[in-house]
Amino acid sequence: MGENVQTAMFEILKSIQGKLADHDRRFDELGDLIRKQRRDTAGLLVMAKGAAGQFAEDLAAVEERVRVLEVRGR
Repeated sequence: MGENVQTAMFEILKSIQGKLADHDRRFDELGDLIRKQRRDTAGLLVMAKGAAGQFAEDLAAVEERVRVLEVRGR
């Protein structure tokens, strides 16, 4: 009986070790995914700031043209 218990315990420990290795692998994959998402988000933020800056410049140019036209019309 003692040998059966030891064999069963050994199999259980091997199973636990395998499951822990699988969890570690999945955790590493999630870490990689999070890092990729951070990089992508940072890139999108840079693009959004650039687009907003360009929009502000274009709007300022239109406002200046409107101001000049208003002055001419008086």
